[in-house]
Amino acid sequence: MSFPFARSVLESAVCGTMPAMRSAAAAIAILAALVATKASAQVQGVDLNGRYQCVADCLGAPGGFAHVTQYGWQLNMIDDAGQPSRAWVNYPGRIWVERVNQGAIYSPDGMTIQFDGGTLWQRAPELPPPPPLRHR
Repeated sequence: MSFPFARSVLESAVCGTMPAMRSAAAAIAILAALVATKASAQVQGVDLNGRYQCVADCLGAPGGFAHVTQYGWQLNMIDDAGQPSRAWVNYPGRIWVERVNQGAIYSPDGMTIQFDGGTLWQRAPELPPPPPLRHR
């Protein structure tokens, strides 16, 4: 990952073209931004990214799979019927799903999402990659 702006600020600080106080503050701000990008993918340490399996009151076929992609407090969801929706964290432990216009709670470990309407998703185990094809 390349950060040209960060490099120019750090080079200016090292070469002496910025006063010492400003360069120290700029370096701290850049480091804080770089560290925050990793933590911002989660809300209070809960990572909702992944594949879930519907186990109750499914919109699609029972046992269908849903997918969640998390960007900080913003979520992209594809439900077990294959319908996409935007969602967001209202507050830690609670999300709002725009397409179905309902809320849901998620477990502190991110393994379960239960919707207000009764639908229940449990995190599905990750499947190993398929074996490579053998050539004869």
